Amino acid sequence: MPETLPQTAPSIGTGSGTSTENRDDETPLYRVVLLDDDEHTYEYVIEMLCTIFFLSAETAYKHACEVDAAGRTVVIVCELEQAEFGRDQIQAYGADPRMAVSKGSMSAVVEKE
Repeated sequence: MPETLPQTAPSIGTGSGTSTENRDDETPLYRVVLLDDDEHTYEYVIEMLCTIFFLSAETAYKHACEVDAAGRTVVIVCELEQAEFGRDQIQAYGADPRMAVSKGSMSAVVEKE
C-alpha cells in the first residue's frame, strides 16, 4: 500500500491544510481538488479521505457534503510533489463497493494556489 501524506486537517472553506510557519516564502502551494460524480457514496468519500489524508470523520463528512453540493472540494493545500501524490492516491483508491455503477476511483486535480 502506498504511503500516505502526513497532514494537518484542512479548514473547510479556507482551502488551508498546511502550516506556513516553516515554509519557505518562495515555495508555491497547490490545491488538491476532489471532483464530484454520481458513482460514489458519502461513506466512500469519508472512508477515502480518512484513510489517505488522516482527516477526522467529521472533517471528511464536511468535504463529502461540499463536493456533493458544489461539485468540488479542496482537500489539502501543499507543495507540488505532495499535491500530485495526494491526487494520485485519490485516483488509485478504487471503486465504491457499495454502488454497482461505480467502476473506478473518484477524480481529483491539482491547481496552483
